[in-house]
Amino acid sequence: MRVAEWFVVMSAGADAEQARQKREAIEPALRASGRPHRFVDVGEGGIVAACDSAARLAAAQGGVLVAAGGDGTVNCAAQAALRHGCPLGVVPMGTFNLFAREHGLPLEPAEAVRALQGGRPEGVQAGLVNSRVFLVNASVGLYPKLLEDREAAKKQVGRRARWVAVAAGLVTLFGWRLRMTFDAEVDGRVARLRTPSLFVGNNRMQLRRIGIDETLVEAVGRGRMAALVAHRVGAWGKLKLLLRAVARRLGDAPEVDSFGVRSLDVSVPFARRMKVATDGEVQWMALPLRFSVSPRPLMVVLPPPEHRAPAE
Repeated sequence: MRVAEWFVVMSAGADAEQARQKREAIEPALRASGRPHRFVDVGEGGIVAACDSAARLAAAQGGVLVAAGGDGTVNCAAQAALRHGCPLGVVPMGTFNLFAREHGLPLEPAEAVRALQGGRPEGVQAGLVNSRVFLVNASVGLYPKLLEDREAAKKQVGRRARWVAVAAGLVTLFGWRLRMTFDAEVDGRVARLRTPSLFVGNNRMQLRRIGIDETLVEAVGRGRMAALVAHRVGAWGKLKLLLRAVARRLGDAPEVDSFGVRSLDVSVPFARRMKVATDGEVQWMALPLRFSVSPRPLMVVLPPPEHRAPAE
């Protein structure tokens, strides 16, 4: 029986030395697996073009697109895998690795390769905002602004200074004054929402970390997602919400409404587009926005249930 080839995509990142080290971290495990594999280089077209090329090859040859990187790289590969109908393998090499943690994948690269070798494709729920895939979360309003300001600060001061990200986030958090009006259709029911931020979660582990109600969390991944809508609050209220999230008690906050959705349609009066964050990447998207569960599952190569790591 023919063994499926792995088509490996790694994000080049901003640091060429780090990229080289990441590749060296998994190459011995790939060779030891005995599995035919090849790296699909990230060229001028960037990670999006590389993932699309790898997915085309995997679909045409009965192979697997393997994403080696963080949640942003996995998101890009998932977009291509779902479009071309090929399985996705994941070797987590990012900072948070929320998708990998949620599905019990080893976080050490060599172990992740071995788990991939013994795994089988299983259907995993993917979220969509318009046609854009998200595996962890998607949001509009405050959160995309936080991400943009954090990255801008890192470029100015240095990516390795964690305090820079924290400081930039706090400046944005306390300076954010915009409140948007959403005309939202939630599972067929129309409501008007006035909020500085809308967050749609598709990752149970992340939702548990911030303290969302367990009944709501348990439905995520089973045809539902969790939507969080924040009320308008002042600087002190924002600090309290931040502390609640750190303490895993955000679901108890009266300033936050949370509910399960299969679909959520959002329009903003007098606007044609807005910034949307999907799995940590920010892009402009045309309005109206439709958040929904993908009608087709993403096929992800996962180890047998008894060999999966517990979600942290």
